[in-house]
Amino acid sequence: MATVEVADTWRARFRGLLGRRELPEALWLEPESSVHGIGMRVSLDVALLDSAGGVVDTLVLRPWAVTAPRRGVVAVVEAPQGSFERWDLRPGGVVSRGGPGGVAGGS
Repeated sequence: MATVEVADTWRARFRGLLGRRELPEALWLEPESSVHGIGMRVSLDVALLDSAGGVVDTLVLRPWAVTAPRRGVVAVVEAPQGSFERWDLRPGGVVSRGGPGGVAGGS
């Protein structure tokens, strides 16, 4: 389980992780179907989620890259690169926000 910050307003989703000196363990963006790394200096793990929290796909988002919107994706989780491997998070798994401020899941 990781501590998650929720970005559920337009402004919070637009800012995302841009310009932060320290990254949170995870950022949950909802509603969202795609993300960008414009202005980022580090790569991020990205999980694309369906409405049930199912992991549709995971990828590494490189700085300045953009993901295309995906049909059926309603939320995105971003984390520092390498987090998903530690959490065993991969396509087919399910994640939830868990308790207050947490994200839980895996395959």
